[in-house]
Amino acid sequence: MPEVEQQLPQFPHLAKMPAPVEGQRCGLIAIVGRPNVGKSTLLNALVGQKVSITSGKAQTTRHRITGVRTIEEAQFVFVDTPGFQTRYNAALNRNLNRTVHGVLGDVDLVLFVVEAGRFGLEDAKVLSLLPEDKPVVLIANKLDAVQRRAEIAPWLKSMQERRNFTEFVPLSAKKDSDVQRLFKILKPYLPEQGWFYEEDALTDRSEKFLASEIIREKLFRLTGDELPYTSTVVIDKWEDEGELRRISASIVVERDAHKGMIIGQGGERLKRIGSEARQELEHLMQGRVFLELWVKVRSGWADSEEHLRSYGYE
Repeated sequence: MPEVEQQLPQFPHLAKMPAPVEGQRCGLIAIVGRPNVGKSTLLNALVGQKVSITSGKAQTTRHRITGVRTIEEAQFVFVDTPGFQTRYNAALNRNLNRTVHGVLGDVDLVLFVVEAGRFGLEDAKVLSLLPEDKPVVLIANKLDAVQRRAEIAPWLKSMQERRNFTEFVPLSAKKDSDVQRLFKILKPYLPEQGWFYEEDALTDRSEKFLASEIIREKLFRLTGDELPYTSTVVIDKWEDEGELRRISASIVVERDAHKGMIIGQGGERLKRIGSEARQELEHLMQGRVFLELWVKVRSGWADSEEHLRSYGYE
């Protein structure tokens, strides 16, 4: 077995690396935190393109998403993870937590993301699970939402008492100057080694995976709190006809009532989900997309290890 596969079992694709060049730096950086602290928004800002979906609903990110950004001689390989699940015990939630633990064992650096000025029980639970032998950078995100900046200094001091963080970085993931500042802070922590990806790589995920995630994002955004988090999207068919992509996908839910929520009166909500997903896919893939959506009921899928595997959960 190649040495790199032994070191990085969660990232077998990294065995196919460009030839190393002297002076290069490269490292794996995990982005962790409780749900809804802005991890996916931060990843997208760091990569410079949308590779991870966002919404106000917990459990939006369910997979390990790798985003890559190469700046001069340094290649940053960011790994967005599901938020640590502390409230539910279904197979889906156990699967999400296994994904997070698997990532943490392999990375060079951890970004622990919290909301600036806030630290609750769920944040504390995530912090307690972080490995002691990894450098951890505290990312105080959503700084733009803090009304009294004077309160940040004492809050940061209280955070320093919780763990010996390598760095403290207050920022807004929506502000480009903050993101560029973060790159400069992280660069010295990258090991001196060859890059894992080509210089123009942005993610290790396929177009099919990104398509399913974009559909799921529109599903969550357009159903709000009506639809429980136990819904997913499966790509059933994918055909390339020149620059046209024909995609057929199923939205999988647990109950008939959930199916009705998604379809909406006269099918209007499902049409809107499909329309918004198609427009974003065409922008992402720089070509025409024909998207066909179906809604299927699979009772208990989120608590079935067999169903989770068949739907692509690691």
